[in-house]
Amino acid sequence: MGFFEKLKNGMAKTRKNIAEKLNAVFAAFVRVDDDLLDELEETLILCDFGVGTTEKIMERLRQEIKLERIKEVDDVKERLKDIMFELVDFEFPEETFPKIILIVGVNGAGKTTSIGKIAHLYKEQGKSVVLAAADTFRAAAAEQLTIWADRAGVPIIKYGEGHDPAAVVYDAIDSAKAHGRDVIICDTAGRMHNKKNLMNELGKISRVIDREYPEASRETLLVLDGTAGQNAIFQAREFSNTVHVDGIVLTKLDGTAKGGFICAIREELGIPVRYIGVGEGMDDLQPFDPRGFVDSIID
Repeated sequence: MGFFEKLKNGMAKTRKNIAEKLNAVFAAFVRVDDDLLDELEETLILCDFGVGTTEKIMERLRQEIKLERIKEVDDVKERLKDIMFELVDFEFPEETFPKIILIVGVNGAGKTTSIGKIAHLYKEQGKSVVLAAADTFRAAAAEQLTIWADRAGVPIIKYGEGHDPAAVVYDAIDSAKAHGRDVIICDTAGRMHNKKNLMNELGKISRVIDREYPEASRETLLVLDGTAGQNAIFQAREFSNTVHVDGIVLTKLDGTAKGGFICAIREELGIPVRYIGVGEGMDDLQPFDPRGFVDSIID
C-alpha cells in the first residue's frame, strides 16, 4: 500500500468527519455568496480547526474570492484546499549525521511507541540507531522502551529507575561513537507538573550533548495524542514555552475525527508536523506529507 492510500485509510474517521461536512456545505449551494462562506466557517470550527485558525482561513478565502472574482462553488473548494496546504506546508532542512533526537511529551501520548517506530524508519533508510532510555522518572519506562528497541532491532542504553538521565545520554553518545551509530534517539521524562524540573533535566542533557558530541545535529520532537484535538494544542503550547520544539509527532490519528487541529497547531504555534501515526503497525508512523494530508481529508 502506498503512502497516500495508507494515509487515506488511516485517517478514515477524520476524512469522514471533515469531507462529509464540507461536501454537504458545497452541495447545498449553487453560487458563491456570504451564506456559503458563513456555512463553511461554522463547519471548519465544528471540524476542530479552532476559531482563530478558521478565521484566518476564511479571511484569506474571502480575499481571494473577491480578488479573483471566483463564481463557481467547486473553485472555492479547490482554493480552500490550497489555503489549508499552505498552512501546514513545511520543508524540514536536509538531515545531517550523526544526529541526536530528543523526544518529549506527556505520558500516554504514544511517546515510547513513536520512538520505536522512528528508529525503524531510520533503520529502513540504512541508518544505524541506538536508543537512550533517559526517562528514568517513570517506573517501567526503560522496560517498555526495550520492547520497542527489540521490535525495531536496535540497541538500547538503559539503567534503573531514578538514574541520572544525562548520564544515560552520555553513555549512549559514548556507545554511538564506539560503534559508528548514525542516530541517537533519547526518551525523556513525560511530565509537565513541574516545568522547572523538566527544564533543568533537559538543560543538563543539552549540556552533555554540547560537550560530548558538538558535531552531531540535534532535533527535539514533541509527541502529541491526535485524539486530544484542541487539548493537544494546549499541551504543545505548554511544552514550547518550556523547551524549544523543532517538530511534532502526531499519534493515533487513525482513532480520531479531529484531524482539523493539525492546521491549528501549525497556524497557532508555528511548529511543523514531522511525523503522523495512522495505525498500530511498525510502518504506520510516516513522515508528514502536507499535500497528501489535505487531499486525504477533502475530496
